Amino acid sequence: MEKRNAIGGNLRYFRKRHGLSQEQFVAKLHLLGLDLDRTSLSKIENYTRVVYDYEIIYFAKVLNISILDLYNLTNIKNDENK
Repeated sequence: MEKRNAIGGNLRYFRKRHGLSQEQFVAKLHLLGLDLDRTSLSKIENYTRVVYDYEIIYFAKVLNISILDLYNLTNIKNDENK
């Protein structure tokens, strides 16, 4: 299956590194005003859902990382080895 986004693996990597479950991460997004459910987050992390540019801003804000960190290929390789 074709990947529908470029950040799914890194999003999962940083979410787990921050000790957040998908439910906790979605709750933090809701507090900032992004309406995303756990199913959509799962699809993003599994590369089966397109990510909108404004969503990436929220993801980086919740995780306290740079938007560019979500595109770093090193993190994806490290996450897939775990």
